[in-house]
Amino acid sequence: MRSTSPLIDAFDRKITYLRLSVTDRCDLRCSYCMPERMQFLPKKEVLSLEELHALAKAFIARGVTKIRLTGGEPLVRRDVIRLVQALGGELGNGLEELTLTTNGTQLARHAQALADAGVRRVNVSLDTRDPALFAKLTRRDELGRVLNGIAAAKAAGLHVKINTVALKDLNQAEIPVLMQWAHAQDCDMTLIEVMPLGEVEGDRVDHFLPLAAVRDELEQRFVLTPLVERTGGPSRYVRVGETGGKLGFITPLTNNFCAGCNRVRVTATGQLYACLGGAEKVDLRAALRSDDPEGQVAKALDEAMRIKPERHHFVIAEGSESVLERHMSVTGG
Repeated sequence: MRSTSPLIDAFDRKITYLRLSVTDRCDLRCSYCMPERMQFLPKKEVLSLEELHALAKAFIARGVTKIRLTGGEPLVRRDVIRLVQALGGELGNGLEELTLTTNGTQLARHAQALADAGVRRVNVSLDTRDPALFAKLTRRDELGRVLNGIAAAKAAGLHVKINTVALKDLNQAEIPVLMQWAHAQDCDMTLIEVMPLGEVEGDRVDHFLPLAAVRDELEQRFVLTPLVERTGGPSRYVRVGETGGKLGFITPLTNNFCAGCNRVRVTATGQLYACLGGAEKVDLRAALRSDDPEGQVAKALDEAMRIKPERHHFVIAEGSESVLERHMSVTGG
C-alpha cells in the first residue's frame, strides 16, 4: 500500500512544496549561473515525463500541496506541456497549486496552454530591461522575446512575478526603476542574492550585493511596509507605498531563512536534494526503476526526511571554498 504519512523532517518541519526540475538545459547562459560552454546532461539520464508525473504523485500522496516546475529552462523540454496537463489533473486531488519558473523566452507560445492546464502563477527571471546589459548577463540577445512572453502570460490570465538577482555594479542602479516597471505591469517582484552554485567564469564575490544594502537604498525613496503574507517560499515581502506593489527579498547569505523551510528539490535525473545548499540527496530514479518502485520511492522519501539538514551554509567571500560543484540549472532553480 502506498505510504500516505506526511513528510516531516528531523526538525519537525512539514514538507509541502516540491520544486521539480524537468531539464538542466537552458537557452540562455546567465553569467552568474553557468559558463558559456555548459556541459548538459545526456538525455538518457533524464527522467521521462511519465516518471516525473509518477514522482509528483508520490509526493502529493505524502502531503505535498504545491509543485513548481523548474530547470534549466522548463519550457525548452520537448512536450513539457503534456506533463503540465497531467499534473494539472492532480489539482483538487491533494495538489493545490501548480506553477513554474521560466526565463520567459518560450513563454509567448506556451502561456495559453499553461493557463488551460491549471497554472495560475509563473515566475519570470529578469535581471534588467536594458538590452545591452541583458545581452551581457545572459550572453544572448533575447530581451524582446522575454518581454513578449511576459505580455502573453498576462494576456492568458497568468499572474507574473519578476525574479531579479541583485548584482553589484551591474543592475544595482536599475533595481528601483525595474521595480516600478514591474508594479506598473501589475507584476510582483522578488530580489534574490546571488548564490554560490557551480563554477562560473569570473568571481561571484565581485558582483555579490547584500539585499540589506538594497533595501536601505530603496527606503530612501519609497515607503516599504512589511507584510506577514507568505507564498510558500523563502521570500519576505513588503508593500511599496508609492507603487502599491509587492516586493520580496530572498536572502540566503545575509539572513538565513531555513527555520521555516517547507521544500525539497528533485533534479531532472531524479536526485532529491534535501537542501539547495547541501550535498545531502537520495536517488529517486533508482527507486523508480527498481522492481518495487512504490515501496522504494517511499523508503527514499523517508530517508530524505532523515538527512535533511537544519540549514544551508552558503558563503560568498574572497577565497571562499564553499561553492557547490553542481550548477543551479542542474539542481533546479
